[in-house]
Amino acid sequence: MKPEKLTVLAMNGGSSSIKFALYTMGDAPQRRLQGKVDRIGLRGTTLTFVDPSRNQHGNRIIGDFDHPVAANFLIDWLAQQIGLTSITAVGHRIVAGGAHDNAPQRVTPGLLDALRASVAYAPKHLPSALAVIDLMHERAPSLPQIVCFDTAFHRDMPRVAKILPLPRRLQAQGVERYGFHGLSYAFLMEELAHVAGAEAAQGRVILAHLGNGASLAAVRGGQSIDTSMGFTPTGGVPMGTRSGDLDPGLVGYLAHTEQMSAEQFHHMVNHESGLLGVSETSSDLRDLLAREADDARAVEAVALFCYQIKKCIGAYAAALGGLDTLVFAGGIGENAAVIRSRICNGLEFLGIAIDEARNGTNAGVISTDSGRVAVRVLHTDEEVMIAKSVCYVLEHSQNKDGPGS
Repeated sequence: MKPEKLTVLAMNGGSSSIKFALYTMGDAPQRRLQGKVDRIGLRGTTLTFVDPSRNQHGNRIIGDFDHPVAANFLIDWLAQQIGLTSITAVGHRIVAGGAHDNAPQRVTPGLLDALRASVAYAPKHLPSALAVIDLMHERAPSLPQIVCFDTAFHRDMPRVAKILPLPRRLQAQGVERYGFHGLSYAFLMEELAHVAGAEAAQGRVILAHLGNGASLAAVRGGQSIDTSMGFTPTGGVPMGTRSGDLDPGLVGYLAHTEQMSAEQFHHMVNHESGLLGVSETSSDLRDLLAREADDARAVEAVALFCYQIKKCIGAYAAALGGLDTLVFAGGIGENAAVIRSRICNGLEFLGIAIDEARNGTNAGVISTDSGRVAVRVLHTDEEVMIAKSVCYVLEHSQNKDGPGS
């Protein structure tokens, strides 16, 4: 029997934010509350929320929080707002590669042990997600928790896109390209089919999820054929504090010249690099755009971000054998018109032509009417995909184990 009228809380921990949404699940998910704790690890950590049922919304600075403090604050706030006993289940986005079953699944002690052993795959995401799971268990031990793996969308990529050019013995240990942002990409493909039709969704599509964490995916026939993040979310294009792809020879060079250990290198490329490393001031693109007039470092950081994404679009157009649709999503992709414009400038040879008036208003379609490639801005919704996955797990659990399991 399909569970009816479940109340599902979706928790989506990112590298600098924790998004949340509460749904009543029936024939279609109804969002009752949504929001996020943003700028975690930066000055001015902010809570933003919208409660349509009470016609309430808020946006306030709550402190200068790291991830554990932010998670604790958020769960306290949610308990006050909705009461944890009113929730049927909680779903969590999990950013981790490795030889896990990609299917959404219930949290068990064994799964938690495996995830804790996988922290090196995603050091900016997994610790915070695990902290939220642990805190939820402390507050509501009987509340079912389900994890949704962010790698699932890419699991059927062609083998040539998964192989890393390393000794084959490492493949047996699970060293391969996994790709991430899968929940976002799955939603975007559903949304593309909804707004542009099934034919567009089955065409040659590049999805650009651009936020503090950024990646791109090449999709053909509805299937991921390549993606920019690799073995961990550190790979690919430059991000807020993550370096993206680097010459691996840097490991030995910095070990020799600065006596940098593997752990120190790991910390540097995940927490001190990207926009923050180049600008030396901020990992937040909004801050850097505001400083461009007076700070050459901010100019270089923004230029590098746009340049590397532009290169990736060109490479994926080649892998796809052409391009029909380019989609921008994520906090930057959805809201930063100037970044979209800079990325697309010079890609006219691919058939990409931006209408700057449309772009300036964050319109759903920002390409010109005469452009060969449809360039779209779509709001991504990882939380609703989490909520749907929770219902799927609960439904199949009931069918398999009977009522009340």
